[in-house]
Amino acid sequence: MAAALVVAAIVRGATGFGFSAIFIATAALTTNPLPLIPVVFTCEIVMTGFQARAIRPHIDWRRVLTLLAGTLVAIIPAVYVMARFSEDNARLAISAIILVFAILLASGWKWSRPIGRAGTMAVGVVAGMANSAGVGGLPVGVFLAAQPIPPAIFRASMVAFLTGIDLLTLPVLAANGLVKPDTLPAIIMALPLLGLGIWIGTRLFALASGAQFRKTVVYLLMALCLLNILALL
Repeated sequence: MAAALVVAAIVRGATGFGFSAIFIATAALTTNPLPLIPVVFTCEIVMTGFQARAIRPHIDWRRVLTLLAGTLVAIIPAVYVMARFSEDNARLAISAIILVFAILLASGWKWSRPIGRAGTMAVGVVAGMANSAGVGGLPVGVFLAAQPIPPAIFRASMVAFLTGIDLLTLPVLAANGLVKPDTLPAIIMALPLLGLGIWIGTRLFALASGAQFRKTVVYLLMALCLLNILALL
């Protein structure tokens, strides 16, 4: 799990998303991932502090705020439902959600025309639903990757969006009993691993092809999800 945390933080540093999906998909191989979602969200917020100075000039705030407005529609009912799943059902549901969006990313699907405010807000609603599984960044990653957005803006806007949606979702998780006494110790243990992963990932962003790196991440997610689904069937 520690190795998975470092790898996920490297991905976050290099691409701006994928941290929660990789870590939660790995956790689901061995345990109930639902109690780990608040840990993951807090880690993502902390990682934004590591990246804030570098990403601030590149954030597309209009798009980010429109997406976050959409998430408000779905977060409360989605978390309420997910928090009441059994462990096996939670693992299966989370793996299926990640797999669907990973396949969309792998397909290279592109939008045929520019997406307006209404379409962006609709994607935010889907992201709010997916964030009950801890992976609200994936539908937004699909949405942004399907448009001609420069890598620096893609990465910065994803980080800003994930920070916002995690801040909105954490109180809802707490209200549904998913923030527990061992949440804080887990966060404290994760901090040095996050710092290491973000440091490596930020340097990879400057050296590697963003598109090729995202493709590798997507295939990793698909493999993890398939392993989870096969183990539960």
